[in-house]
Amino acid sequence: MNLAKGYYGSRSKVYTIAKNTVEKGLQYAYRDRKTKKREFRALWIQRINAGARQHGISYSQLMGKLNAKEIGLNRKVLADLAMNNPDAFKAVVDAVK
Repeated sequence: MNLAKGYYGSRSKVYTIAKNTVEKGLQYAYRDRKTKKREFRALWIQRINAGARQHGISYSQLMGKLNAKEIGLNRKVLADLAMNNPDAFKAVVDAVK
């Protein structure tokens, strides 16, 4: 019942309904921890692609050249550079061209 605190109506008052609601909520939490990683990776890829295309290169070409030159920046860092520090991202793009 403690986990059902804050739920609306009988979802927090009636034991069986509260139990079912809490169990379902925990299932969603487990599932969505995996989904969250998927969604963030997709967001990072979109940001990197947008930044790369401003410099005349596609995402796949950029990532291929980064791997070939053995530059070890992950997608999270590249996306952050593309959003918040375009000059540094341009330097990375110029390093692989």
